[in-house]
Amino acid sequence: MTTIKEIDISNRMILLIDDEISVKEIVGLCLKDLGGWNVVIADSPLDGLQRAELFHPDAIILDLSIRTMNSFRLIEQLRNNPQTQAIPIVLLSAKARWIDPQVLRQYQIAGIILKPFDPVTLHFQIAAILGWIES
Repeated sequence: MTTIKEIDISNRMILLIDDEISVKEIVGLCLKDLGGWNVVIADSPLDGLQRAELFHPDAIILDLSIRTMNSFRLIEQLRNNPQTQAIPIVLLSAKARWIDPQVLRQYQIAGIILKPFDPVTLHFQIAAILGWIES
């Protein structure tokens, strides 16, 4: 059974960086409707960098398969920017299972959610990775 910690997680802001329209729609709706979170969506890595600086989200959900820029280059830019370096990043990807755990530590990745994911439990998975709930 999952229990919510004492902190109120309903007012959290999530930055979703993804270039696939269908994934953005599904993930965005799940996080808004089921998680009760505010969701800011970025269509590209550059847009994601700008929105991370502008909105200072509580977490970033990043699709590892963004085509216009290497995802790890984007993460490196986020980590090298004092305004965004402490924002936790959760990867959403079908390819992430092949990533070396040392690489995850190097880039300070909070966790990975593998595709295909269950839309109904996605917000619980993210909250658990970020330590917002206890399981």
